This record gives sequence, structure tokens and C-alpha cells, in this order.
Amino acid sequence: MEDILAILLIFGGGTAIAISFSPVGRAIADRIRHRTPLPEQDPAVYEELERLRTEMIEVHERLDFTERLLARGSEQAKSLEEQ
Repeated sequence: MEDILAILLIFGGGTAIAISFSPVGRAIADRIRHRTPLPEQDPAVYEELERLRTEMIEVHERLDFTERLLARGSEQAKSLEEQ
């Protein structure tokens, strides 16, 4: 059992050291240290996002209106059936 543990520690430690000196390891370390460079902020992206938000609000309002119409129609149908 100790032999397997020793082999795992040797190869696992070697792998961890190799990864830490690779570009992937450096990227992970920078991410942990919160030194990731922020991407440039494009105003066109924010304009598109605002346009999409506006469209989404309009679609939501239309959906609410349609649901109210359908609910009113089903209530009227039920009242006609009861009579």
C-alpha cells in the first residue's frame, strides 16, 4: 500500500510541478491572484444589449396581454357552458 502511495506522490507531484510552469498553470495562478486583464469595453456591445433589453420588455408585455385575453376568453366560455 505504501508503494502505491509513494508512486502516486512522486508522479502526482511531478505532474503538478510541470503544470504549474506551463502557460496553463500560469493562467490559473493569475486567475487566482485576480490579475486577469479585463477585455476592452465596446460601446456597440452595450448599445446592442440595451436594444435587446428593450425588445425583451416589449415581448414580455405582449405575452402578458395575450395571457390576459386567453384567461378572459376561457372564463367567458365557462360561464356560457354553465348557463
